[in-house]
Amino acid sequence: MKSFKLYSLDVVEDDTSIEVPLVDGLILNKEDERSTWLLEAYTDLSLYDYFQKISEQNRDIIIEAVITKKENAPAYFQTNIVSLTKFEKHISVLFEGRIRRNKSDYSELLLESLLQKGLEGPALLNEFREKIQSKPKLKVKSNK
Repeated sequence: MKSFKLYSLDVVEDDTSIEVPLVDGLILNKEDERSTWLLEAYTDLSLYDYFQKISEQNRDIIIEAVITKKENAPAYFQTNIVSLTKFEKHISVLFEGRIRRNKSDYSELLLESLLQKGLEGPALLNEFREKIQSKPKLKVKSNK
């Protein structure tokens, strides 16, 4: 098992992305036969109802996570909530799931989004170079 610092976390739903402000976070690669990952987000109490609703629906959600430091490309996980704990001012949300795309696929997602915007030629190349450095958040389609 390997553990990493969870730098940032977003929940991706349809065409929106909900940023989860982290007080702290941890991600574990269980290195098991099912390639399971655990992500724990320690965040603001105001998100309790949001995560409680998802948990009650027992539905999968896509998580966009940046691991260890801001400069790293985001990784996408298909997860479900296995635990939701309320504290005085914060909550702990424990997600379990599998990685959807590895870090090297970020450039492919970026290129696809730029092509969908109609960019081509030098404009496409310039925009790609800028975005690959700044690593903006990308919307991903669910595998459902």
